[in-house]
Formats: sequence, C-alpha cells, structure tokens
Amino acid sequence: MSIAPNSTSLTRKRLMAAVASVAVAGAIGVGALTTGTGPVLADAVRVEAPQVPSFADVVERVSPAVVSVKVKAKISPAADDGSDQSDDQDGMENMPDNPQLRRFFKEFRGFGDQDGQGGGNRRFSHRDRNHGQPRPVAQGSGFFISDDGYLVTNNHVVSEGSAFTVVMSDGKELDAKLIGTDSRTDLAVLKVDGVGKFTYVDFADDSKVRVGDWVVAVGNPFGLGGTVTAGIVSARGRDIGAGPYDDFIQIDASVNRGNSGGPTFNLNGQVVGINTAIFSPSGGSVGIAFDIPASTAKQVVQDLMKSGTVQRGWLGVEIQPVTTDIAESLGLKSESGALVSSAQDNGPGKKAGITAGDVITQVDGKDVASPKELARLIGAYPPGKSVDVTVWRDGKSQSVKVDLGTLPLSDKQASADDQQQPAAPAKPDTLADLGLTVTKSENGKGLVVTDVDPDSDAADRGIQPGDVITAVNSNEVNGIDDVSKAMADAVKSGRKAVLMQITRDDNNRFVALPVAKG
Repeated sequence: MSIAPNSTSLTRKRLMAAVASVAVAGAIGVGALTTGTGPVLADAVRVEAPQVPSFADVVERVSPAVVSVKVKAKISPAADDGSDQSDDQDGMENMPDNPQLRRFFKEFRGFGDQDGQGGGNRRFSHRDRNHGQPRPVAQGSGFFISDDGYLVTNNHVVSEGSAFTVVMSDGKELDAKLIGTDSRTDLAVLKVDGVGKFTYVDFADDSKVRVGDWVVAVGNPFGLGGTVTAGIVSARGRDIGAGPYDDFIQIDASVNRGNSGGPTFNLNGQVVGINTAIFSPSGGSVGIAFDIPASTAKQVVQDLMKSGTVQRGWLGVEIQPVTTDIAESLGLKSESGALVSSAQDNGPGKKAGITAGDVITQVDGKDVASPKELARLIGAYPPGKSVDVTVWRDGKSQSVKVDLGTLPLSDKQASADDQQQPAAPAKPDTLADLGLTVTKSENGKGLVVTDVDPDSDAADRGIQPGDVITAVNSNEVNGIDDVSKAMADAVKSGRKAVLMQITRDDNNRFVALPVAKG
C-alpha cells in the first residue's frame, strides 16, 4: 500500500523536470518541442518611434508645375583664330577679375550641361560643324506661375538661346518663347501658348522663412528629369558677389548642374526661392546652394511679364562701405550706412544736393545698413519716384528729397571730363605724421601723392603714389596747409582720424587716417 504514494510522487517529479527542460530549451533558443508544421519562430522586431513627416504629398501636388528647360542657339560662323571668349559668352564679363569666383559660377550655372550629359565645361564653338544651325547650349529647370503658360527660370539658362523647349513632368515637349530677362537678378520669364491650362505654383512670403525650416528642391539635375531633394534653410541674406542685389537664401538640399531656375518649396507647396548657384570645389553638390528669394523674384517677374524689362530707380552716386575708422573720423556712432565717394554730374543725387563725403543712412525712413542695402532699396523704387534720403553731413543728419532717375542699362559710371592725373611739380612737400610725400597738382586742385612710407597707416590703407588727395573731412584741399588744418580741427573735436577723399583713375574713394600724432 505504500507504493502508490511513492509512485505518484515520482511521476510528478518527472513531469516537473520535463517542463523545466522545455523552458530552458526555449530560453536558449532551441526548438525542443515541435509540431507537425515545423518549429515555432519568434516575432519580427518592430520599433515604435516617431515618424519623420513625408514630403510625398507636397511633391505630388507641385511636380506638374516644374519643368525642364532645353535651350538651343544658332552658332554664327567665325574665323578659326584660336581665341577664347568663353568668359564673355558665359555672361560673366561684368564679374570681378577673380578666378575663384568665376569658377564658383561656372561649376554650376549650366555651362557644360549640353545634351543633358553634364560632361564637363565643353561649349559649342566656331569649330563645330553645321554653323548657323540651332545647337543645344544649356539645360536647366523652371516652373509655371500662371495657368496660361508663364514660367520662370534663370537668365543664365536662356541668355545664349534662340529657341526654347519646355519638357513637362509627363515627358511632353512644348515650344516656349522668351518674354524677358533681368541679368542683375539672374531671372527670366518664358511663355508656352495654346495647350490648355497649366498647373502652377505661388510665391511664398519669404520674410516668414526661418533658418532651420524644411524645404524641398525640384529640378532637372544633369538632364535626368524631375528630381526631388530635401533639406533645410541654412542661412539668410547671403552676399556671394554675384551682383548689386545679392540677398540669397542658403539651403542644404542637394542642388546640381541643371537645377538652375528650379524652385525650392516650403511644406505648403509655395516657392520660397529659385536655385541659382552652388558652392562646390568638385562641381557636385556639397550641401551649399543659393536661392533667389521669392520676394525679389515676384517683383522682377511681374515687371518682365508686363514689359519684358525691369526698370529700377537710380540715385546716380558711387558708394563705399563705412568702416570703423571712417565712422570715427565722421563722428558716426556705428559703421552702418553708405559713404558717397562721388556723385555723377548727370545723376539725380547730385541735382538734389548729395555730395561726396555724405553718408546715406536712411531712405524714406528705412535704415541703410550697407551699400548693398542702399542698392536694393533704391532699385525697388520705380523711376520718377520721389524719396527722402537722410544723409550724415558735417556732424549731423540732414534730409534731401530726390526724384529718382532710371538705372542705366550699363553699370559703368561715366567719368568726369576734367579729371586728369597731373604730372608732379619738381618740389614735393611732406605730411610726416601721415607718412605721405605730396605735391600740388598741375590744375591746382588737390595734392598728388608722390611717395608713401611703407610702414605708415597710409600704406596699410592702400594709398599709392599717383593718388590725388582732393578733400579732407569734406573740405577741399589745394595745399598742404589745408591738410594740416583739417587734422588740427579733428584733434580739437576729439576725433582720432581724418577722412581723406582720394582720386585714382577717375574713381573716388574715402580713406580714414589716424591723427594721433597730429
């Protein structure tokens, strides 16, 4: 009778041991138990994490408004003289003589995007066959801004073209005609006619665009067709030396050759900027691209659609930045403003009383932070507009009313007929405290610099032999005594520098020189 309990206890122990063995096997991943359908597998890994917003909805809506722009030009026969006029053909003849800057733009602005291959910087020259026949010279991007076929692209995309083709997002090709261009802002407007209504996009209020905002760029890189890239706004107000109205938005979305003229969208599908340049040591995207702001593009495009040209207000003065030394010499509290180095004889500024040595600090109550800011403010007004210009003169602010003229087509300023660099008389004088040796000019107006002490402040600030000192602190200079008196007056007024007006090669500029020794 005692066997039964022992037998039951033994059976229970064996069952518990078997269960423990299965548990251990499962814990170490061994399929100890199987069924008729195979081993039992663990569940796949799943991670519950916040999802990044997709750009797909934006892209789906705006893509039909974005196009590729193919440009052809008739190549005129020319003698095979071996000359290289690539810079002029590139529309870069007005750029500074800076090799790095020229390469900066050539790497991006469609030069070499022929046939959509992006094959280097090859251009069709007079050595190509079939002279006079339309040949491909560039390929870029653009976008519709109206349902009746007006579209925007870059001036540098179309500047050499005589025939234009727009490739839609569905691959359909349509002929387009050039309505107008503006080289100063690198914008152009094309028009496609007679094929119904087009999907188009609006310009955003770029004043609300913040650094760090998401953006989406759509375009035609390397002739591949519609391509979408995304990034953020990296910076605002970039000046890259492209022109007088530089105010670029910098983005880090991938932008390459062929993206020229393509739009950059916000997440509402509005155009915040137009791709126009990149910085790239290699020629490819390194995450530094520059967009023309929507506010600039909108105004220019409206003018081009109305008349095919852009007319801007013109003040008729040459200007330069206000440095710390110049601000000190004039008694200004800050380095903001634009210093007038000369006023053109036929310009509206001179007619209104603006003179060399004035510092323009405001236009119609809007602060002028720099010469670039002044150019943008004046250029935004139409010709004939009357504006109040605030200038700093003789240690105080004054207001001058100016009726703006029309900005000439050429940026080159006319030189005065009576300004000629005179030969130096035999006997020089010295301005030892300034490190200058000078002599009277032949016409009696100003002092000609004949020698500069290489260790002086004058040399550090770029004064050279041959320069003519025409004024000091807005007072005309006809002799060395005029300079000495101006220096003494500056010391009495507690100023540490005098402002010299220098003429070189018919161009005026101002240089501030310390008078600590005077």
